[in-house]
Amino acid sequence: MSQMPVNMNVCSGGGYGESSAISEFYRGREILITGGTGFIGKVLVEKLLRSCSHLSKIYLIIRSKKGKDVRQRLNELLNASIFDNIKKHQPEQLQKVIAVPGDITLPDLGLSNGDQVMLTENVSVVFHSAATVKFDEALKPSVAMNLLGTKRLVQLCQKLTKLEALIHVSTAYCNCNMEVVMEQIYPPPARPEEIIHCIENMDEKILDALTPQIIGNRPNTYTYTKALAETVILEMSGELPIAIVRPSIVTAAWREPLAGWVDNLNGPTGLFVGAGKGVLRTLLCHKDFITDLIPVDIVINVMITVAWKTATSRQKKLMVYNCTTGVSNPIYWRDLERLIKESILLQPCENVIWYPGGSFKGSRFMNNICVAISHLLPAYLMDTCTRIAGRKPIMVTVQNKLLRAAECLEFFTTHEWKFTNTNMLKLYESLPPSDRELFNFDVNDINWQEYMQLYWLGIRRFILKEDLSNDSAARSRLRKVYWIHRASQLVLFLLLWRLLMFRSQTMRSAWFSMFRFVTHMSRLLLSQLSIR
Repeated sequence: MSQMPVNMNVCSGGGYGESSAISEFYRGREILITGGTGFIGKVLVEKLLRSCSHLSKIYLIIRSKKGKDVRQRLNELLNASIFDNIKKHQPEQLQKVIAVPGDITLPDLGLSNGDQVMLTENVSVVFHSAATVKFDEALKPSVAMNLLGTKRLVQLCQKLTKLEALIHVSTAYCNCNMEVVMEQIYPPPARPEEIIHCIENMDEKILDALTPQIIGNRPNTYTYTKALAETVILEMSGELPIAIVRPSIVTAAWREPLAGWVDNLNGPTGLFVGAGKGVLRTLLCHKDFITDLIPVDIVINVMITVAWKTATSRQKKLMVYNCTTGVSNPIYWRDLERLIKESILLQPCENVIWYPGGSFKGSRFMNNICVAISHLLPAYLMDTCTRIAGRKPIMVTVQNKLLRAAECLEFFTTHEWKFTNTNMLKLYESLPPSDRELFNFDVNDINWQEYMQLYWLGIRRFILKEDLSNDSAARSRLRKVYWIHRASQLVLFLLLWRLLMFRSQTMRSAWFSMFRFVTHMSRLLLSQLSIR
């Protein structure tokens, strides 16, 4: 397979200040975003500044975190590499981003009275993307962020005098108890108010113990609380102009702002890193199932377009948009396995620990055996050697983290869903050519082979912080690790063979019988050749 040329620095999707009906809608508007420092939030802010350059202000509700105050977190956000293009071409745009101290897990979103007045008098478009996306999150913080936070934001929106669109970012998997998920709000797994009362009055340890019974047939608290949040949106919507966007598995950028850009290890990204380093070699997965991946820039273009549509059409029905690829342009787990393996070997990462390999397993029994042999046994052996050398062992810890991540994803790698996306397709078809180009979300344009290569290069560049201009050292190390890998396989085979020969008279007899048979057949073959 030849290496495809890749340009990771080209930012497509329209130029600066390019005219369109959608970008014109945002002219002079003040926009409120929750979750602006997250993966989706960063790309949303950048896209709005770049393609809707005549907007007035973007307010970001930001809380202090890990010893960093609101101003520091805003500066950290704007110093992300995805804003380099804006800094170069329109640096004044960054002055439009304003941090508003707050916390959606607190009453009134943690906003001061002055900030509440400012927002209620000026904001006309709201994007709610704040959420805890940890699959193993405890129920209480998940309810506080995903459910109560949504309720408090809607309460604020009810006070906004200029509100024209509130876009709530949900997930396609909030109804993962169903095989076919339509673009509609389904009955909730429980009454939201009862769950809120439960977490506010129950001891946290008891709550954690009861969580499996509470969430029922949902695989985690994330999908459970996201389903409850949709019900809150529906019950509180009233006359508010609200729409829901449900992305599936959000992955690295496809085309913009930087092809392959990703800033976290969530979802498949962490597994790709493990595979690229050679430490992830098996995963329980049904290869013939569709894996519904959606690049983050497509999600953002849908969100921005849905806000425009919600404000300009004034539909009485609360619209839901499944932002997915599985129906229109599916990629299967077997394809993902092959493409990421090809990308890893074509563009190996630096300092691989072991030669990348392995495969998805459809059998839990076989996967558990491979975990023991390919993951845990080498990890303990390497850590033992590390201790003898007087260094700190890390491989068992790394493997335990990988196993936890794989366990969290297991439900999604062993089930399949059909997410209808009729509303998203109709929305795209209704756009004029200029908006289709500037806010492209036609998933049929995605070439999965090219995208997976971009995804892997993005992981190397933005997650592993590697220099992509010189791969010679990485390739040289990969070759060395390959021969070490083969030598270890040979040694393991010889050890097992020796053990079987030593332990079993039957095996020894079978081995010598086979040896005599092969020798006899060789002699016969040689005699026949000599006669001819």
